[in-house]
Amino acid sequence: MNNANIISRLKKSKITGRGGANFLVWSKWSAVKKAKAKKKYIICNAAESEPNTFKDGFILNKYSDIVINGIDIALNYLGKNTQAIIYLKPEYFKKYKKKLNNSINKLPIEIFKKTGGYLCGEETTLINDIESKPKEPRLKPPFPTISGLWNYPTLVNNTETFYYISKLAKNEYNNTRFVSIFGNTKNKGVFEISNNLSIKEILKKTNNYPKQKFFIQAGGGASGEFIDQSQLNQKLKYTGSIIIFNKKTTNIAKLLKNIIRYFHKENCNKCVPCREGVYRINEMIKNNELDSQILDDLMFTMNNTSFCALGKSVSSPIKSLLKINTKSK
Repeated sequence: MNNANIISRLKKSKITGRGGANFLVWSKWSAVKKAKAKKKYIICNAAESEPNTFKDGFILNKYSDIVINGIDIALNYLGKNTQAIIYLKPEYFKKYKKKLNNSINKLPIEIFKKTGGYLCGEETTLINDIESKPKEPRLKPPFPTISGLWNYPTLVNNTETFYYISKLAKNEYNNTRFVSIFGNTKNKGVFEISNNLSIKEILKKTNNYPKQKFFIQAGGGASGEFIDQSQLNQKLKYTGSIIIFNKKTTNIAKLLKNIIRYFHKENCNKCVPCREGVYRINEMIKNNELDSQILDDLMFTMNNTSFCALGKSVSSPIKSLLKINTKSK
């Protein structure tokens, strides 16, 4: 497939990145291609840092050769003097390094073991991690497509994205995506499903629609939104994950504490809104002193002034879980 053809087909397919941001792939690829530099980089982001999400690990285990082929297509598109890196969390590095090396063969692709936490799923933070710099996000612009790894233009895409690039090149892309399903269900696992299905249809099609009353967290095990049964007709957004909770047996107060404790542990402390906001919310929830007005003010400030997506992500799971809790009473 020649360079003009791959971009044309990416535009036609409307494939978006599968790491959560849903950015159009062709646009990012074109930006890196147009950037003038002596060297360029590609990073396959397999950090998969959201708790209880595992679709990328499934893809690496089952289809490492297809992922590598997708990266090779990007290497050919960007041209000579382009180096690729597969960025793996420690668990995946241990499990899949050998399998990936067998698929890489003699291609200019290196494997990097992630050393940071949740924030290293964000593209500029993972770039800092590779460069052995503080594990915190960079100011954008400049975007990685212009100045990324070692200040060179850098293409960062998710594992699943490269999988589907390979499928597209072979005329095997059918507008599908991978979804990991976890929690209070007997048929948990990873499923490849149509992008057109609603969450309700996904659960039924994969034999994961519970008989008991339930609610779910969709789009990630930390930042994902909590949704009750009346909201299941919407499509799955962001990260391809669904976590199912039994409405009767789930301790919502404990779940809320676990979520804010996780954000408190994983934030990088770079910016005041996130550092202080997450700390204050954690203290309120930990001490069972939740003040709705103070909580709204803190989340409003974090949504509008946090340096990166972590601070902006806190409000969605907390607000939606509290809403479900209110409905249950």
